[in-house]
Order: sequence, then structure tokens, then C-alpha cells
Amino acid sequence: MQSPPSPTASAETLIPAQERYRALFEAIDAGFCIVEMIFDPDGTASDYRFIEVNPQFEAQTGLTDVVGRTAREIVPDLERFWFDTYGKVALTGESVRFDHGSEQMERWFEVHAFRIGTPDARMVAILFNDVSDRRRAAIVTQESEERLNQALTAGNGIGTWDWDVPTDRVKADDRFTHLYGVPAETGRKGAPLEQFFGRIHPDDLPAVRTQIADAMETGGDFSAEYRILQPNGAVRWVAAQGRCRLAVDGTPLRFPGVSFDITARKQADLRQNALLELGDAIRDLTDPDEIAYVASRILGTVLNVSRVGYGVIDTVRETITVERDWNAPGVTTIAGTLKFRDHGSYIEDLKLGRTVAITDVALDARTSATAPVLKAISAASFVNMPLVEQDDFVALLYANNAVPRAWSDDDLLLMREVADRVRSATERLRAEADRRASEEQFRVFAEAVPNQIWAARPDGYLYWFNQQVYAFNGLQPGALDGMTTWANQIHPEDYPAAADAWHHALGTGERYGVEFRARGKDGVYRWFLVRADAVRAADGTILRWVGTNTDIDDSRRQTAEMARWNETLEEQVAARTRELMATEEALRQSQKMEAVGQLTGGIAHDFNNLLTGITGSLELLGIRIAQGRLNDVERYSLAAQGAAKRAAALTHRLLAFSRRQTLDPRPTDVNRLVSGLEDLVRRTVGPGIETEVVESVGLWTTLVDANQLENALLNLCINARDAMPEGGRLTIETANRWIDTRIAQERDLEPGQYVSLCVSDTGTGMTPEIIAKAVDPFFTTKPLGLGTGLGLSMIYGFARQSGGHIRIYSEVGEGTNVCLYLPRHFGEAESADVDAELADAPRARAGETVLVVDDEPTVRMLVMEVLEELGYAAIEAADGAAGLKILQSNARIDLLVTDVGLPGGMNGRQMADAARIGRPALKILFITGYAENAVIGNGLLDPGMHVMTKPFAMEALAGRIKTLITAG
Repeated sequence: MQSPPSPTASAETLIPAQERYRALFEAIDAGFCIVEMIFDPDGTASDYRFIEVNPQFEAQTGLTDVVGRTAREIVPDLERFWFDTYGKVALTGESVRFDHGSEQMERWFEVHAFRIGTPDARMVAILFNDVSDRRRAAIVTQESEERLNQALTAGNGIGTWDWDVPTDRVKADDRFTHLYGVPAETGRKGAPLEQFFGRIHPDDLPAVRTQIADAMETGGDFSAEYRILQPNGAVRWVAAQGRCRLAVDGTPLRFPGVSFDITARKQADLRQNALLELGDAIRDLTDPDEIAYVASRILGTVLNVSRVGYGVIDTVRETITVERDWNAPGVTTIAGTLKFRDHGSYIEDLKLGRTVAITDVALDARTSATAPVLKAISAASFVNMPLVEQDDFVALLYANNAVPRAWSDDDLLLMREVADRVRSATERLRAEADRRASEEQFRVFAEAVPNQIWAARPDGYLYWFNQQVYAFNGLQPGALDGMTTWANQIHPEDYPAAADAWHHALGTGERYGVEFRARGKDGVYRWFLVRADAVRAADGTILRWVGTNTDIDDSRRQTAEMARWNETLEEQVAARTRELMATEEALRQSQKMEAVGQLTGGIAHDFNNLLTGITGSLELLGIRIAQGRLNDVERYSLAAQGAAKRAAALTHRLLAFSRRQTLDPRPTDVNRLVSGLEDLVRRTVGPGIETEVVESVGLWTTLVDANQLENALLNLCINARDAMPEGGRLTIETANRWIDTRIAQERDLEPGQYVSLCVSDTGTGMTPEIIAKAVDPFFTTKPLGLGTGLGLSMIYGFARQSGGHIRIYSEVGEGTNVCLYLPRHFGEAESADVDAELADAPRARAGETVLVVDDEPTVRMLVMEVLEELGYAAIEAADGAAGLKILQSNARIDLLVTDVGLPGGMNGRQMADAARIGRPALKILFITGYAENAVIGNGLLDPGMHVMTKPFAMEALAGRIKTLITAG
């Protein structure tokens, strides 16, 4: 078995295959498409789908937006012929060439169709040209010749004439006089022959006179073809036939005959001959300007005009640049750059792609004002034919005539065909020049790059290597050409795998990729990374392989060394990580102790003040009662209650900061909560501060403790007020927020939907250093005695315990914005509770019993007093075990009121869960100043369980108890 050639890149592959064939695909003048045939179950071709078309497809067919659509979808009544013909090509693989027309498309095509791909693919490639104009011209010629033959046979020509030679009077019918451009009355009455000769083209008149004289001398047949000049400047071709009758002495008597209009046939012949001449003339030309000049000369000669030229257009400057034009004898060139506006306004038509044909510049509205200028350059009549590429006006073919003349459709058709051929030829030359330039660029690139580059034929025969290959192995250029020569350069251990991979790539067309060792000229093997890809034709056929060899020997050694170093690196990193973690833990412990010291110091200071107020008021209250001075009792009682409430608020703040406060989260409408506090906020901040509330429409619900949220909002508003001692603007704003993964990581949140509550001020603002400490306990920037330093820390703890966060944005001198982010709750908001006075609390019904479990005797006493005041039967227990024993008895229990933290190894939640085994419908109210995670878990209580935070008002407790007992 032969070994495949080595991978390396081709100088013949001078541009990538896709670019080369895409350029050819788009540059060809013919229409081209690839279709997929569709067959009925019986094997009859029923339709085909367009897979790909080139840019000329639309111009050749008039069809647009066809890729992916079927022929019947685009042309519903397309003739059966097309499906049968292309279906046969797809099934048999036999290519066909034919001319055929489509009535539905109103065009005639010259077609070459052939199958591509595998037979199962049913794919057909179609190369075609729209030859409708040529077909029509052929039909016109044929019909003209048929009419001529019929007229000659029947003696009924287009125009008849009879010349009375002795009197020199020619009488003719109306058709003859119309053809020769003389009045019909003149023909009917008769006129001298010279009057009719006046319309014959000067170049043809001598020959016509000679032929007439010959006929008159011999009495033989007269037959001539010549041109007639029309009054409008147009030229008609005439075929005249007749016979002169002679007297006995040979004197001419009468000369009758017929004349035929053969303009169409002659013009078709002239056009065909001109195109043939043009094709022969430009076949070997390589200069685009020379091609344009030759075409202009041929066209000018055929049209018999004064000048023909070809120029490049600048639509921005509205100019045409002509390198060289053809001019009739005596006519001056206009080569150079000309401005269209200097010669009329017809540039607007040209920009739209319209051909401008003007018979007489003095009579056309677009040129009448510039007629003298045009006549001065022999352009009293002209045609400007734009050449458009991708909707851009890029070039112009023009014909000028020194005198007015009418431009026939045949004239314009010939100009269009010449223009298209010139453009096609010049574009072909330009594409060829681009190809050669690209190939040269590739050659330079292939030799300049450090990689080894090589190329191989489709069968694996290696035929080209760049100099880097030979510089490495020391061989002479060409020494590696062949199928197996490369095998001797590969390490014996690597060759089998490399050969197998090369065979696989050749067989499948897949990318070739291996690593092997190749021997250098010094005999040392080095590692190479080898890659090769197939260069394909438009139909997918592999034309060649192009590959590269990249030296990776050094990188492989470095990789091995890096691997060895990594083995020890892991241990080094692990040791260093342990040291850093130990240092970080020590730092955290130090920071924790500092925070604890700051926290405990602040607590001790505040509680000493509060306890002094409570104990002092109670002591004086006792003295005044003993003295009988009851008038002062209320004052000391209120003082003690005020100090106690402040102490309760302080504990709430501490628990909020530690995120261990007892929350009663409920579905809350934050907009409604803000509206309820708006008046209070305005009174609190005072009239010197403008307060604005911006409530988001459609605000989501959040699950939160509404009372704690109100406290948080008031704290933020008070902080904002204190930051604006000279007045300013305070804004409270709500909004729905989507937090994506990136932002969630930045803000220490879970990605998802949140409700934001933001308070902004225009106050003094904070520095980044102050923002970093803002939520630390007892940290405050307010003067001594004006702040506890627990406000923001309480808000921070509350937000985190509620599953959210707070963010602070501030700039010194600009103001501060603090936002709470609270998770969205999918449910309706609850209405707010309204506390009742204890005296107004509803009374118990007969037999209703409440079990009170609390390890604090004072609390049990107070709760029992409230229950008895309301008429409830009350049972008390000091710990969880005693309470559970009562719950497991047959005693009537309508409600369990219990502390959470109980002695004896069973807390309140455990007792409640155990009680519900026997009493599943038992209603439970937890009263606590401290919430363990095990009690309220993720913030949600089981149905029938509720919580109240100590301390609480007795009237609030009474209302909550009655609500729970009477609830369904």
C-alpha cells in the first residue's frame, strides 16, 4: 500500500477556495443557479427548489428573493417542459444544452444543465443566458424575409412605383412616398426621379444610379439595397426591384418596380455582424481602455454617428471621465472629465438607471437650455446608456450625432448589447488582474511566514512546498514531490498514525490534523503540529489540499517542564493558602472582638440610662403611694413606661442588627405602607424640607414585617433630615427591580425579582470611608447625644433577615440615596391591623380556655391577669414539659400562648409541634423577645401559628388572643 503524501500549502492555491470560486460565481455574466429536484411518488418531477443563485440570476430572469422557494411558488403556471428536462438530468446524470422559451416568464433562454453531487442528492446546476432580444431579432429578420419573399412572389410590394422615362415622371403609391419621405400627392401626380433620389443616402446614391443606368441600357432586371434618410434623421433600409421596358430601338420607355422596407433585417444583420466583430476584436485585448475604444469604433461605424465613447461615473460630483473615445472624421474628441450639469438636467434620469435618448437637443426640455453647448461638441442628438452595478450608476456608454436623428429600438438594443459585453470583458480582465494579484500575494505570504506550507492534489500527491520546508530538511526543491517521499522524513514511531490520518482525510474530505516528529537536516527530530484542509469547487469537489507544519518542539518541552513544576506548585499553594487563612481568621477574630467590645459598651451605656429612669420612677412611685400623694403617681408611671419602651426599642434594634429579632412577615403593599406614613414623615422632617413620594405603578408585593419596615423608613427619613440642616429635598421612591446574576453577586443577593424602597436627600453626603462603616453598631457621625449609632445597623439587619439587602450611594456635597431591596412575594397584600384599647377588647365566651407557658413568672402573671380581665379561663405552666402534659390531657384548650425559649430541654416550638399531634387544629401564639431559627425557620410559620414580639401592649395582646380564638 502506498503511503500518502506529507502535509504542507500550495502556491497554486493562491486565494482560499471559497473566495476564488465565490468571486468567479459572482463575476460571471451568465445567470447561474443550483436547484434541488422534487419528485412525486411515481418518479415524476413535480417541482424544484432554488438552493443558490448568483447576482446575475435576477437580471437574467426578472425573479427576486428565490433562494429556499420552489419554482411553482414563484411562477405558479410554469411550463411542464422545465420540470421534465431538469428531472431527467437529475435522474440520469446526462447534461443537456438547449434554447427554449417560457410564456409565463415572457423570456427565451439558452440553457446548459448538469447534475452535481451524488445521484441521491437530486441536485442540478443550471447555467443560462436570457436570449430573448436575440430571439426577437431573429424572428423579426425571419418575418421580414418572409414578407419580402411573399411580395416578390405575389407582385405586391410594400411600395410600388412606375417611372415614365421619356417624361421623367415617377408615379408611386402612398406607401412608397411615405417610405421615401415625400408628400403622397407628389407620388400620385408624378415627379422627376431626382426628387426621390434626394432621400437616398449619399454614400449609396452612386451605386444606385449605376444600377439604374445598367437596367435602362440592357432592359434587364434592377435590384438594389440602399439607405433612405428620413425627415427626422432616422435611416431606413430599402430593397428595390424592377425592370426597364425598352422600345424597338432600345430606347427606355417605362421602368416599373416595387420597394421593400428591410430596415429590421439589415439592422439585425448589422447588429449581429457588429457583435461578432466586437467579440473577435476584444478577445485577445488585455487593456480595459483599449476594449472600450474598439467597441466604440465598431458601434459608431454601425450606427453611422459622430462619436461613441465609454466613461466612468462619479455620482457625487456628477461627472464622467472618458479616457478615449471614437470620433468620425472631422469630429473633435471630448475625452477628459465633463460635468453633466453643464449639458442639461438628464443626469437625474441616469441616476435612476434610465437610458436617455434625445432626438433633438433643441426640442427636449432637459437639454433645450444647453443646446448650443451640445451642438458645439457634435451632440445635437445623443444616447446616454447607464451601466448599473448593485444599484449604483458606475459607467456610461454614449453615442453623439452632429445632426438630429431618431434612435430606433434596434439602435438602443445594439448599444445595450455592446455595453453589456464591454462591461463583462472589462470586469473579466479586472477579476483576472485581481486573481493574479491575489496569487502573487499568496506566493509572497507563503514564502514569508515561518511555518512550513505545502499543497497536494486530491489523490494525495504532494506537488509544492515553500522554502521553509527545504530549509528544515536540507533537501533540494522538488525532492519531496510524490505520494510516498514524505514518509522518509517522519519518525518511524509516528508514521503509522500520521499515514492513517492522511488516508482518512483523503477518503472523507475531513480536516487532516496530527502531531509527529520530522527529521531535520542535522538528523535531529523535532515535533510538528500538522493541519490541512481541502480546497473545494462550487459543487463541493476537492480541487487540492493545503496544509501547514508548525514547530511545537519547544512548546512541548516547556509543557512537560510546567507539568513537573505544577506537581510541586499545588503543595506550595496549599501551604500558602493555609497561612493566609490562619492570618485572615485571626484578623476576623480581632475585628469581631473589637465589634463586640464596641457593641457591649454601647449597650451598657444605653441600658444604664434606661434602667435608671425605670428604677428611679418606680422607687419614687412607691414613695408617693406610701405618702398618699397620688397626684404624682401618673407622672412617675408614664416616665417608667417611656423608659421601658425605649429599652424595648433598643433591644429590637440590637436583634435587628444581629438578624435574630422576631419578625412577623406578611404580604405587604409597600406603596400603601409609604402612603400611610407620608403625613408623619412630612411632620417629622419639617416644612424646610421638600418631601416627594414617587410610587411605582404596578408595584409587586413583598413578604415583610410591616412594623419593622415602617421603623426602617422613619429612621432613613430622620437620617436624611439631619443631613440637610439648611433644608433640601427628600424623595421616597418605590420600584420593581430585576437583579441578574452579575448584579446579584455584586450586592450579595440571590438573582431574581425585588421590590426597592429608596430614600434620597440633597444633603451633605458621605465619603467612601464613612459609607464603609455606616452599618456598624453604634457608629454615628451625629454630635454626641443626637444619635445611638444603631439606626442603619438595625435597618441592615432587618433587610438581611428578610432575605434582602440595603445599598448606600452617596457623594459629598451632593446627597445620599439608601435603598432597601426586599424579595418579591407572589400573592395579594394583607390589610393592616388596627390595635384596640384593652378596655375595648372583646370579652371571652363561656368556657374559652387559654394555656400560658412561660418560664418568667412576671410575664405569666401579667398574661394571666389580662386573660382573667377578659373573662377567659387561664391555665399556666413554667416549662415545656409541664405545658405538654396539660396539652396531652383532656382539658379544653382553645389557644396556646407560649414563650419560645423554655427550660427543661423542650422549647416552645417543639412543645407546639408535639401538641399538634393530638390537637392538629390547636391555635398557637408565640410571645418572645428572641427568635431561634428552629422556631420560625425561613420566616414562615405553619398555619394557625402566630408570633408577637416582647414587650407588647396588653391591649394588643388581648386583641390578638380574641382574633385567634374567634377565627375559623
